[in-house]
Amino acid sequence: MIVGWPFPDRLRLIGGTLAQLVRTDAGLYLIIAVYTLAGMAFLNALDAADRSAYSIYVVDWTKLNCLVFPIFAVIFDLVLVIHRFSSRRRLAIRRTFSPDRLAYSLSGLCLLMGLMVFQGTFTSVKNAMPVWQDGFQFDTVQADIDAFLHFGVDPWRWLYAVAGADWVRVAVEWNYNVFWFLLNFSILFFVATSPNAAPVRTRYLACFMAVWVLVGNVLAALFLSAGPAFYGLVTGDPARFGDQLAFLANGVGAPNSAVSYQNYLWALNDAGQTGFASGISAFPSVHVGLVTLNALFLREYNRHLGTLAFVYVAFVAASSVYLAWHYAIDGYVGAAVVLLIYLAARKLIPADPRLPARRGPNATMNCPEAALAAS
Repeated sequence: MIVGWPFPDRLRLIGGTLAQLVRTDAGLYLIIAVYTLAGMAFLNALDAADRSAYSIYVVDWTKLNCLVFPIFAVIFDLVLVIHRFSSRRRLAIRRTFSPDRLAYSLSGLCLLMGLMVFQGTFTSVKNAMPVWQDGFQFDTVQADIDAFLHFGVDPWRWLYAVAGADWVRVAVEWNYNVFWFLLNFSILFFVATSPNAAPVRTRYLACFMAVWVLVGNVLAALFLSAGPAFYGLVTGDPARFGDQLAFLANGVGAPNSAVSYQNYLWALNDAGQTGFASGISAFPSVHVGLVTLNALFLREYNRHLGTLAFVYVAFVAASSVYLAWHYAIDGYVGAAVVLLIYLAARKLIPADPRLPARRGPNATMNCPEAALAAS
């Protein structure tokens, strides 16, 4: 029979393990700190401190990661225990919510709050990129390369030839503007807080941050473009994507409308103001980059699931063109850069066991099945 820890001892154990785990994450916190300082220096050099976006994410990010996702995680764990165990459920629950497991999840929440600052830096830098480049310089070149690669035709025309119906638009908009965010940030939460993801945790989070920095800031700033939705506004040629935008305008005012969000972004850009997820840049695509990253990691776990994930990557890449957010090459380059980031991380960052083995009531913190087997 396993004897539980007294409550004060549990708190001390949670605190000690939490401190240990936070120290283990020092490298990730250092990346956040360096990136934030570099972002502030960039804003200061451009005299663009008004483009700062650090306060914008506080409420929504905290609510999502400290309330919504944890509630769903607890419900999922309880359902899993009830479904898999007809007896010894109390023991399974105690193991699932052991001090080690709670400390691990809390360390993940600490890191997620650090990533809130990271995302604020990303948006701040993105807001300031048009100031640094004096506008969007590369739309014509990128659109012409896109047409050249697709047999002299802008690729959205190929998509609309087979999927130019309003119900398709509605479905694609929901996926791109809702499901994509839920999927990617729930995966981030799982990797940060679940011991089951421990072997890839550091490598995944380092790659996650690299995607935002290299794809979303560095390359985006060097080859700044606005994308098809804003092509006419930045090049003076509204006709090239005019028919596409006229079709997408059918959804103005509807939930998840791409055009409504594009109008919101342009209004902020035109006024030199910041807002939630503000900033305009098309090349390369972070949307495609993040789902590519998740597909690569999922393939390590299961090749069949990885294949399905890469099908989803193709769908998101096509969706980004369909909704006039991106040129097709934005997705191609975004996926290629993420592949290089992933391969480099596999060589440079070893598997991460996170916690040393410990004997006693909390020796196994991963899953209830492993805990019961150990008892």
